[in-house]
Amino acid sequence: RLSLATFLLGASVLALPLLTRAGLQGRTGLALYVAGLNALLLLLYRPPRYQIAIRACFLGFVFGCGVLLSFSQSSWTHFGWYMCSLSLFHYSEYLVTAVNNPKSLSLDSFLLNHSLEYTVAALSSWIEFTLENIFWPELKQITWLSITGLLMVVFGECLRKAAMFTAGSNFNHVVQNEKSDTHTLVTSGVYAWFRHPSYVGWFYWSIGTQVMLCNPICGIGYALTVWRFFRDRIEEEEISLIHFFGEEYLEYKKRVPTGLPFIKGVKVDL
Repeated sequence: RLSLATFLLGASVLALPLLTRAGLQGRTGLALYVAGLNALLLLLYRPPRYQIAIRACFLGFVFGCGVLLSFSQSSWTHFGWYMCSLSLFHYSEYLVTAVNNPKSLSLDSFLLNHSLEYTVAALSSWIEFTLENIFWPELKQITWLSITGLLMVVFGECLRKAAMFTAGSNFNHVVQNEKSDTHTLVTSGVYAWFRHPSYVGWFYWSIGTQVMLCNPICGIGYALTVWRFFRDRIEEEEISLIHFFGEEYLEYKKRVPTGLPFIKGVKVDL
């Protein structure tokens, strides 16, 4: 409830155009808005609740700014779509974990500090979009390509969240090396289609963001990097799953593909 309330509070930046129409300058209004939000959160919450609130509020703020950009009729319109997609992804990771598996909930559930590589990849995509938008603006106006990317993002997001809900308390952002008493092998729902539907969703979501931005360099880079990451991650995870469930998982592995192209998972010598 705290995260949802503060996410919506951050998204109230959507009201900023009303302030500018009232005579307040855009940059001044934005600065006052951000300062006011932070002051309000400091008054209302103390650690650790403040740490949750400021992250959720920040993601709501990014989402609201993304919506404003999406309707700005400028060369940054598609970047607005990207901002909405990115903020919703990170916030929903926390929200679904809070509903599904509250015992594993932490600040890391926002995935904002996922890894240095993830941060570098995001920054690279922002830099590429900005430079290409300045020097080759027509490259960023391929609407059909951006819509294709948006559909990939929506598909990937829905598939990943469906996987998290289906797995319930069995889902964890960290690969588990020890089997808990409540850990069961989930093979129903989207897990009947793919062995690793949450990774399939994230895979297509991440590539879709770059297709949406019409970023040719990062599009290729993301595809190669994310494929390699999930190849290694799946092998690592399946070693634990075979250890946990033995023959039951091996039979499941034979029936159901990973869902990712050219990735078959860990090889088992019988």
